[in-house]
Amino acid sequence: MFFLIVMVILFNTIAYFIPKRLTPIEILTTTLFATLLQLLTDTYLSLKYDYYGYFEKGPDWETIIYIFGIYPAINVIFLNFFPYKNSLMKKIVYIFIWGFIAMVYETFFIWTGTFYLNGWKQAYSIFTYPVLYVILMLFHKFMVEMLDKSKRIRKD
Repeated sequence: MFFLIVMVILFNTIAYFIPKRLTPIEILTTTLFATLLQLLTDTYLSLKYDYYGYFEKGPDWETIIYIFGIYPAINVIFLNFFPYKNSLMKKIVYIFIWGFIAMVYETFFIWTGTFYLNGWKQAYSIFTYPVLYVILMLFHKFMVEMLDKSKRIRKD
């Protein structure tokens, strides 16, 4: 639990103090989307199929630390530094670096007992994290386009 609390403080401090390239509405909407995606994924993979979980089997209050302490901050940091204007190769490398970082943290959380695997193999995460990061990035792009469209409609 100590490692989890330290990571919550670290990630949220970084997310708060980094120079923002995201607007407040982008942060809010992508964080809500990331939280929804995480909750839907965990509802099925953790609660329904028990492939993995946080702390102990089933829902518990401590899981809220992950939901609101880790995932929103990661969302902000990941999207804030995403290389939108760079080449496709740089985007792919960026996503895979974040996937690697997620794998390292997943391993530490397993070692500390705040996250467990039960049918899920860490090898699955190698493929899952990049997909989740791409979905998050695509949602952000979609949301920015919708905001721009809304601004144009209001001007008319």
